Amino acid sequence: MKLSIVIVVLFGVCLSQSLATDNVSENNQGNIGGSSHQTVSINNDKHVANIDSNNGWNSWNSVLDYKTGFMATRVFSKKSCIIAKMNKNVMPDIVEIPKLLEERKKTVAQGPPPKELRYAVSKTRVPDLTPYGKNIEALCKGLPTYVAHEVQRPKGANFFYSGSCIDASILWVINIGFCGEAEFK
Repeated sequence: MKLSIVIVVLFGVCLSQSLATDNVSENNQGNIGGSSHQTVSINNDKHVANIDSNNGWNSWNSVLDYKTGFMATRVFSKKSCIIAKMNKNVMPDIVEIPKLLEERKKTVAQGPPPKELRYAVSKTRVPDLTPYGKNIEALCKGLPTYVAHEVQRPKGANFFYSGSCIDASILWVINIGFCGEAEFK
């Protein structure tokens, strides 16, 4: 009896850990004369996705915290962090991300274009990170941090923003751009 309980407990621990985290890694050859590497790590128990995009000076890390409804992106070239409210109508659900990534890898040339989100970054620094949750606080701690608000693309517009934007796209699933005139230091 004790042996069967131990086996069930061990099986439960192994199964829960295997279901808790999904890791997706992809090498992109999107740069002229170079390459970038993006890793998506998902913790289903905590409802958090971490995205690391390694592309030299244009590298960034993002945390999508589905519990708090906020996402944050640490931009290495700007030595700063940007926090935004996630649009749940556009952002894929955390359990759907691995499936979408697999589907997009297979149909990237023929598939529909990725969804897009654009945010305007405010010039005002965030004085306290605690309202955004522990995961975002850990990512942005010690960095100048700004809030960004989603903006809609005007209908019929050929371009969205004439100034500079920071691209924080998650592989082929969603294109996220942070635009604005904020002084990042």
